[in-house]
Amino acid sequence: MTEATTGLQLRSLIKATGELEVSLVPVDIPEPGDDEVVVRVEATPINPSDLGLLFGAADMTTAKASGTPDAPVITAKVPDSAMKAMAGRLDQSMPVGNEGAGTVVKAGNSAGAQALLGKTVAMIGGAMYAQYRVMKAADCLQLADGTTAAEGASCFVNPLTALGMVETMRREGHKALVHTAAASNLGQMLNRICLKDGIDLVNIVRSEAQAKLLRDIGAKYVVDSTSPDFMAELTQALETTGATIAFDAIGGGRLAGQILTCMEAAIGKTAKEYSRYGSNVLKQVYIYGGLDTRPTEIARNFGMIWAVGGWLLFPFLQKIGADDAARLRARVAAEIKTTFASHYTQVVSLREALSLKAIMVYNKRATGEKFLIAPNK
Repeated sequence: MTEATTGLQLRSLIKATGELEVSLVPVDIPEPGDDEVVVRVEATPINPSDLGLLFGAADMTTAKASGTPDAPVITAKVPDSAMKAMAGRLDQSMPVGNEGAGTVVKAGNSAGAQALLGKTVAMIGGAMYAQYRVMKAADCLQLADGTTAAEGASCFVNPLTALGMVETMRREGHKALVHTAAASNLGQMLNRICLKDGIDLVNIVRSEAQAKLLRDIGAKYVVDSTSPDFMAELTQALETTGATIAFDAIGGGRLAGQILTCMEAAIGKTAKEYSRYGSNVLKQVYIYGGLDTRPTEIARNFGMIWAVGGWLLFPFLQKIGADDAARLRARVAAEIKTTFASHYTQVVSLREALSLKAIMVYNKRATGEKFLIAPNK
């Protein structure tokens, strides 16, 4: 078989004129260096964290398709009010895709690179929405025999985020945790970790259907934010579990503040004496997503010992150091078919990912709708 010298790569461009352009671009496949490998990318997920780079601040209700079936192009208008936030990427054609998996088809001369030749590996490092990716051998995670690229494609972002939440909880002295948008792929993964490790987890969802989905996989504490008794039900779950740290994927609106309010109410039920400054227990909410793009509203009715901050996976991994990060990755590789299994509702090619029909579905970021791109399909 003739060795490929070029491959398609999905690129996102926001022009200074205020137009988003997403297209497929042929790129040369460079020769690997001594410690590098060339991976034929066979599976790469569309995560919520990918969509921010893919579409930027464009208004996708204005999206239009052009080009040809083999070279589709999607354009959309970026609102004038959002252009300032896009200043750092204007007129730069940017590759997309945080993670993926595939087969090593070419390797450099080093022993580490040669050992991966023909192996299925998982990768993280950007530019994964492409048919081929050159990587350092040390940055590839060799998957166990019998593990497919599709099974290993989501080895990093969701599994390490879920493990990172549990690790943060432990390191910061909390004994149980809260998670919002909890019926997502990530949320289901977090439930499996907590059930296996004996950790109490309070799940906040947005519908009874989502609540049932989690209960069916063994979740003990599930609260529906659309319930008229939401605050009372959340307070009861927090009192039972003692959860004082939360990870919030919603970001905007009142939910983060409501969680803090209920944490304080739960702590207050066992308080020995009154303090006008509230309890002396730290109540922590980490915002790690932005499913709601409105401002975050905090009504301060939960005392003075509280914190709201941001949480991101890669700074967390840098903070804990290489040895502990490697320990988390090893657990993911060992349990990729069980605890860290990901499920996809649709598998599409690079070209199909640039259809308006597909974009309308995966850009909604709806629970239960997760797309996998097969770049060489």
